[in-house]
Amino acid sequence: MTGALDYRWRLREVMAARGMFSTTDLRPPLAERGVDLSASQVYRLVAEKPERLSLRTLMALLDILDCTMEDLIEPLPPRRRRAARR
Repeated sequence: MTGALDYRWRLREVMAARGMFSTTDLRPPLAERGVDLSASQVYRLVAEKPERLSLRTLMALLDILDCTMEDLIEPLPPRRRRAARR
């Protein structure tokens, strides 16, 4: 059996702790740091768990929110998958 890696994306929680309650609050500070995302891209970044994230975007979020990667990304214990039976 192998474990499936997973994580919890905590961007919405970290934003709220810093008084940012709307996804539109992120667009201007991201743009100031050279990360130009559409309103729908920012919404998905906040509301959904990203499967891919550029390092430039991640670094901008860390700077804007004055936080660490551990604040945004919480590793979850591996889930055990059963091996396929033959």
